[in-house]
Parts: sequence; structure tokens; C-alpha cells
Amino acid sequence: MSVTVRVPAKVNVQLAVGAARPDGFHDLANVFLAVGLHDEVTVTPADALRVTCAGPDADQVPLDRTNLAARAAIALAERRGLEAAVHIHIAKDIPVAGGMAGGSADGAGALLACDTLWGTNASREELLDICAELGSDVPFSLVGGAALGTGRGEQLRTLDVGGTFHWVFAMAGRGLSTPAVFREFDRLTEGRDVPEPIASRELLDALAKGDPDALAAAVSNDLQPAALSLFPELADTLAAGRAAGALAALVSGSGPTTAFLAREAESAAKVAEALRASGTCRTVRTASGPTPGATVVAGTAGAAGA
Repeated sequence: MSVTVRVPAKVNVQLAVGAARPDGFHDLANVFLAVGLHDEVTVTPADALRVTCAGPDADQVPLDRTNLAARAAIALAERRGLEAAVHIHIAKDIPVAGGMAGGSADGAGALLACDTLWGTNASREELLDICAELGSDVPFSLVGGAALGTGRGEQLRTLDVGGTFHWVFAMAGRGLSTPAVFREFDRLTEGRDVPEPIASRELLDALAKGDPDALAAAVSNDLQPAALSLFPELADTLAAGRAAGALAALVSGSGPTTAFLAREAESAAKVAEALRASGTCRTVRTASGPTPGATVVAGTAGAAGA
């Protein structure tokens, strides 16, 4: 009578950002790579909608209807004329407010879990449509692997990846608000010609070949100057990772997590060790990618007899 879905974190290997649109969003060329840090979302029938959370920094996760997992359950229930009467439990392992789409992952995980629990048999297209309504990063959390996100990031084209890429992630001592980082981007680019965001051909080729050196030469994040402006200490973390031998160092998404690309697992472990000793970050994790998107790991379709 319960369903558990595992859903991955992401790193943006390219985040090209256009000028602000009239609706306040920005056009993006957002190259996502799913990596092996996961949340697990379990849904169980209940008398009313309830959200609980456990794991690192769980106290920072909202447990009301603003939580993307709760919003996902409500959205699917409303489409099917159902009551969103489920207990959603989130086992956190993706950093909270870290620029790795932890909240989006929980939304995608809850959506797939509720669809499975209720036996609503939503098509992939409908699930992706609901994901896009929930947020720009949520569709990729459902899909996983590697993908190019355009529009505001929600329009996905899956990408070929020819190998495994090894990463080190350094978590900062405090969070960064994604809207605040975009506002700072707008401030920093005010009065300048912001080019149309386009995916890097060199980067897409590096992914397809599985070439970490070529990927390192092509990674980029247009939000990094804004994140560093709001959180200057991140520059010390980036420098520490480069000094430790990382092939590339960048802010992940809107931050404040910093991401370091390594040539193989052994060198990733060395970079991680050096970052832990540097005193420039709170915690350090290693992970590789790509990994699958939201996946049912326990429970069966129609588990609630819907």
C-alpha cells in the first residue's frame, strides 16, 4: 500500500541564460546531467495530504502545500478528480537549496509515485506536462540521463552520452535563492546585449564521446558571476578544487553548491579529500553520471486499488 520512487540530483554542465522575458522568466540553453545523489519519495494512502522529511538539512524543507512534492500530488489528483489523500515521505540525500534540483526531484518523484499508487496510468507526455507546470527543472528530474532544456528549461531533448563522468560536489554553509541569483544576473547584465542562449556544440560532442577533458574545456554557467556576487566565498572553494587537480570547477546551477569534474573515480576521491581539508565548504560528496531519472523502486501499479 505504498510506492517509493528514487530520483536523482542534477548538475548543469552548461547553463546559458538569455535576457529576461516579459513574463519574468529567462530563455535558457540548459544542459542537464543526472548524477548519483538521490532522494527517495514514498507515498502511502492517508486521511489527508501530509508531508514528512528526514535526512541532511531536512529541517529546511517546507512540509506544507508549497512543497513541490505536495503540489505534484495535488496537480495529478485534480486532473483525475481524486483527493490528494496521501502521506508523502521524503528521504533527503540531495543537498537542500544547493542548485542541484533537490526540490524539483521531489516533485517528479512524488508525481510518479502517486501515478503508480493510484493506478492513474498517466502518459509520459501528461506527466511531463504536469512537471513543466510545477517548475523549470522538474521535467528533467523525471527524465534523467542527459538532456538539453530550452524555453525556461522545461522543453527537453535527450542527449547521447558516451561514458561516465565523475564529479565532486562541495556544499556551502548557507543556501542561495534561485530568484535572487536571477535578479542579480539581471542587475549585472543591465544595459548590455545579452546573447541568445545556444547549446555549445563542443560540449554536446564531448558528452557524446564521453571525453572528460573535452567536457572540462566546454562547461559554462552564465549564472556563476551572479552567484559569486551574492556569495563571494564560493570563489575560494572553486580555487581549492582547481588546485586539487579538478579538470573543471563551476557553480552548479544557481548555486551555492560547487561542482568539480574529475578524470576518473580515483582523482575525484583526491579532489574530495583536498576540499574537505580546505575549510572552504561544509560537506563534500562524490557522484558519477549520467543516471536514470525518477524510478519506482518499491510498490506496484494500482497499489492502492484505485
